Amino acid sequence: MRTVTRLAGFAVGLAAVFGTTYGIGRVVERAPAVEGRHDGGAARATGGHDETAARLPGGLLVSDRGYTLQPLDAPTGEFAFRIAGPDGQPVTRYDVAHDKQMHLIVARRDLSGFRHVHPELAPDGTWRVDTPLTGPGQWRAFADFAPTGGEPLTLGVDVTVPGELTERPLPAPATSTTVDGYTVALTGTPQPGRTSSLTLTVSRDGQPVTDLEPYLGAYGHLVALRRGDLAYLHVHPDGTPGDGRTRPGPAVTFLAEVPSAGSYRLYLDFQHGGRVHTAEFTVVAGAAPTADAPTPSGPAPTGGAGHGTPGHGHN
Repeated sequence: MRTVTRLAGFAVGLAAVFGTTYGIGRVVERAPAVEGRHDGGAARATGGHDETAARLPGGLLVSDRGYTLQPLDAPTGEFAFRIAGPDGQPVTRYDVAHDKQMHLIVARRDLSGFRHVHPELAPDGTWRVDTPLTGPGQWRAFADFAPTGGEPLTLGVDVTVPGELTERPLPAPATSTTVDGYTVALTGTPQPGRTSSLTLTVSRDGQPVTDLEPYLGAYGHLVALRRGDLAYLHVHPDGTPGDGRTRPGPAVTFLAEVPSAGSYRLYLDFQHGGRVHTAEFTVVAGAAPTADAPTPSGPAPTGGAGHGTPGHGHN
């Protein structure tokens, strides 16, 4: 059943308001609501650094290892932020990872919307991009980066876009989905606490796609988000273009390790015909689905009205 909610101002029962407004969103921070066992124990995303942070999945903290994600004021239609380093100053030097210095991923808290964009860095350490927040709701913004001389990090912050929100239930688990005329089949099931192989096979009009184009240094880019707290898992592909063994489709294999049992939403970006497409799946790791996590069904389309951000782009 869909629930309609009106979001406005700083209401919504969220904790610790930053008080910064940019574009059409307001930034808030809150502790995660975890589904299933959490390896971090009682650790909560309070913005501080904690001994348990090293065991937390990415994206649950706004501040980690001395680095802090700081949203900034920006004109309407723009999203701006910076990363403050251990010295409190904006970081201006980043390593390239997956062909980019910064990956900004945003997802609605009900997992019905998703975008993956790449902001531009100004000399003063400010990152700017056309706002990826495309509709009302509670969103989680993830900054995925590697500061030069530091460890790779994923920091996260909640952003609320005021307006009338129609809550969408999590789609049922499925082994096949369609997007933009492509069919993507999933083989493999993630297992809590250990590395699992997930293979996604792309076809179009009943024919395998054997000429996928490299995107972000691979033939596919996969992000997994855990239902509830939206723990962020950047899943690594098995092989790279030009290594002499990795074929450009139809199958793209990833090695994933999920931290706990529960429901996850997978987002596969792949490029073909000069355009990036995003296929989405719900998967369940560990225990069988509960009453609010539907049982597996047939193909579930990820484009059109059921997609949180129809025709979303990639910058």
